[in-house]
Parts: sequence; structure tokens; C-alpha cells
Amino acid sequence: MYAVTTLGHGDAQLALTVMEREVVRRGGAAVLAVADSHGELIALLRMDGAKFASTTIAANKAYTAAREQVPSKTIGLLARDPSAGFDIAYFGDGRFVGWGGGVPVVVDGACIGAVAVSGLPEAVDIEIAAFAADALVASITAERAAASAVSAAI
Repeated sequence: MYAVTTLGHGDAQLALTVMEREVVRRGGAAVLAVADSHGELIALLRMDGAKFASTTIAANKAYTAAREQVPSKTIGLLARDPSAGFDIAYFGDGRFVGWGGGVPVVVDGACIGAVAVSGLPEAVDIEIAAFAADALVASITAERAAASAVSAAI
């Protein structure tokens, strides 16, 4: 049997809350996505005023980051590198994208999912997604520590 650790519904809700608050704080509108460790969507939120095209882009950024276990921007940079790069079509899947804003969520060295933002300037998409990924890692780490403390007390 092969066990996979992945983000769940509660994690997705936390990530959406963190990202939405930050987008609102910055006065913007975006599409927010959370994917499991396979890159499949757990949650998607298109904020009022966000562009419709950003819906697909956000989902694809999360997919790319989870599947490749690196930020989506990294894939884009590698695909564009003239000497060491590759044609992004080599992935054989049209959902892979190279725009920044998809960030993997890594806990104990394993990618357990990804978060993504689309609709703001690329640097802002990246910042907000990274902020949410960090919040998820902190939450999961705290939950694990609390569970260990309870186990030790029993």
C-alpha cells in the first residue's frame, strides 16, 4: 500500500481565507486555487471583479506547482531558457503553465499540494500564494506538534 499525504478541505479553506484577505487588503480581485498533491483542485474562488480567464489560469498554476513540486514560475523560466530550457509542450499536458503564482506546499520535504493566485501582477500573485503556503505549513506543523504532545501525555 502506498499512502499519500495531501492537503484537505480544511486546509483549502484556510488557504482561501489567507489569500482572499491579502488580496482585499491590497485592493485587488483575483482567482484563488488550492490543489491536492496530485494537482487536482480542492477549492477555487473567483473573487468579485476577477477576470474570467484567471479562473483557468489559477487552476493550472496550482496543478503545475503540485505536479512538478516547484513554483509554476520555475517551469516558465526553464521553458524559456535558450540553452538549458525545453519546450513546455514536452510535458504533454496543456494544463502546465509557466506564469508565476503557483506555489507548492511542502511539509517535511514532501509536496502535499499547492496554492495559486491569478489576476494580479505576477509578482503579487507569487507573494500572496507564498504567504498562503507558509500559513498552511505553519498550521500543519502546529497541528502535528499538538497531536504529538497529546500522544506523549497518554
